[in-house]
Amino acid sequence: MSRPITDFAALEALYGEPAPPSIAKEVPALTPGYRALIEASPFFVLATSGPGGLDASPRGDGPGFVRVADDRTLLIPDRRGNNRIDSLRNILADPRVGLLFLVPGLNETLRVNGHAAIDADPALCESFAVDGKAPKSVLVVTIETVFFQCARALLRSRLWDPAAQIERRGLPSAGALLAEASAGREGGDAYDRSLAERIPKTLY
Repeated sequence: MSRPITDFAALEALYGEPAPPSIAKEVPALTPGYRALIEASPFFVLATSGPGGLDASPRGDGPGFVRVADDRTLLIPDRRGNNRIDSLRNILADPRVGLLFLVPGLNETLRVNGHAAIDADPALCESFAVDGKAPKSVLVVTIETVFFQCARALLRSRLWDPAAQIERRGLPSAGALLAEASAGREGGDAYDRSLAERIPKTLY
């Protein structure tokens, strides 16, 4: 039988008090350790909210691609993509953002909450250029809270365990996914062949 939780009192009664360390680890600015995690991370997920709903977008580049300007400010190049700009549209409507950083091999993750602005200053964008190609804009994230997440989720998922890796041939390709979603209008084998050639040439 369903037992929906519909109020805070019931929710808190179900879970109890948070452990003291889970509260103590949340701070309003980067500690040296939190900064080190961001500088070592090649990947994070950017969560945004806008009139069309919620969005979570993967962002990745070499470790250190998220630049720590100071203990409350992050600078993030908006690298080349498909021009959907879902996250950027959301930020214009609602600047609140959440970031989840991962470091390969590390089971702790880092969570950042704050608000973001989009900066297209040419000099700033050029400072993030790779192979002579600058991003069109840079996200300026002002940190409001930051804390690390314990290892349980990644340990349960075995995310970094080589024995748990799934071979791609057992799952649909990008072309197959696109063909299925578009009822055959896009995608297919030709898409997969072109993607394999196009992606390495259009990373930046």
